[in-house]
Amino acid sequence: MDRLVLGCGSVGRSFVERLLDRPGSLLVLVDGERRAKTLRDGGIDARGVDTTDSAAVRTVAGEVDSVIVAPDDPEQTRNFVGVAREAYPDAFVLACVAPDATDATDAIEARADRVVTYTDPTTEFLLDRAGDDGIRTRRLQRVLRNIDGTLAVVAHDNPDPDAIASAVGLKRIAEAAGTDAEACYYGNINHQENRALVNLLEYDLRNLTPESDLSEFGGFALVDHSRPGVNDGLPEDTDIDIVVDHHPPRAPIEARFVDLRSDVGSTSTLILGYLDHLDIDPDAALATGLLYGVRTDTKAFSREVAEADFDAAAHLVEFVDGSAIQRIESPSTTGETLDIVANAIVNRRREKDVLTTCVGELADRDALPQAADKLLEMNGVSTTLVFGYTDEMVFVSARSRDDDIDLGEVLRNAFGQIGSAGGHAEMAGAQIPVGMLLEETDEADRGDVIEETISERFFETLGISLNRAAASVYADFIGVDGLE
Repeated sequence: MDRLVLGCGSVGRSFVERLLDRPGSLLVLVDGERRAKTLRDGGIDARGVDTTDSAAVRTVAGEVDSVIVAPDDPEQTRNFVGVAREAYPDAFVLACVAPDATDATDAIEARADRVVTYTDPTTEFLLDRAGDDGIRTRRLQRVLRNIDGTLAVVAHDNPDPDAIASAVGLKRIAEAAGTDAEACYYGNINHQENRALVNLLEYDLRNLTPESDLSEFGGFALVDHSRPGVNDGLPEDTDIDIVVDHHPPRAPIEARFVDLRSDVGSTSTLILGYLDHLDIDPDAALATGLLYGVRTDTKAFSREVAEADFDAAAHLVEFVDGSAIQRIESPSTTGETLDIVANAIVNRRREKDVLTTCVGELADRDALPQAADKLLEMNGVSTTLVFGYTDEMVFVSARSRDDDIDLGEVLRNAFGQIGSAGGHAEMAGAQIPVGMLLEETDEADRGDVIEETISERFFETLGISLNRAAASVYADFIGVDGLE
């Protein structure tokens, strides 16, 4: 059960009718079957029960996320709030009182989460907290409170601003629920803007390695990705407690709490929603990181942006450190990054309006998306794929402004069977074990094989005719069927 209304006077009936149009289930409990029948005749799920007995209320209603206490009598309201709090210690309790109920208000406020008068202009705002988003927030709180030990909030490998800020934000939410938490990541933070973000905002992040003792953590949360062992260094069989992500998953996600909403442009937007519903004002460092996360993942509000992202930015502006954002956006660029972007330009290969390029041996994988964005600015190019490799892994970053292409799906189809891949319609990435591409290949040929295999597989998935001579040589690697 999502929402419970305890007592239903005239104002309670008005609230119930408004809540009927909102997502989720709703149950009304009143004294007496006669009153319950009257409400049922009006299309409301109502049942008669002893509303002064918390055990009876819980037996009839089961688990609930929020309780609205709304009888007409202030003394009843005070008693019902006590019953609601005893029956559901973790639920959000909203009490409605008459404007002149001053004698009972103090006692009601002591036990309810919010108290509103019938004419309170914030009533709609608070009803939202008893609605779908509020229910999601309370479920998250319930899971957080049940973590036995420190929660590891794990961003994806080599985290970007959205993942970094989301990890720091969820850590703040966990601590507000009374749970110790650490913001963690595997890999490196090499991108100059990402390093500036962490350093200037003084984020306390823990860099995990394969040798890290994970048994010290009492639970695990994933932000900006959704599966352990896929784009993070956790073992694939790690039990996950919380997932918050805005990327559409390809497989079912297993966790005690899952929030996957691909209708927003960033995970930072989702994290801010929780902070807002919990009435937690972010400090300047957190607000600046979240705003920067929203801006970068939506490419300055020009890519896969939703109304919620604009609302999040508007909410955050009053808290951010503007000078820090300017310094983050204008960091020094390393020579290594410039070399990788230069290699991407020199090594480019173009078929129609699609461009691929291999930058060769890779030390800074954060330069790949920068190169992919830069190449997308070329005249006549609508889609770019930039990749490089280490001894163990090929890293791929892709960008597109072609409305007919869903890059996330393209990369999953091209590389999902030999590695991990995914993302959004306009931006996506992949990681492919080198061993999947270099079976029985001489070391001297590894670079050529990787370059041809990745490029040809990508072109083939997009339906672009292959260079038949190259395709026949690499058919075993790229899975090309029906060559003429």
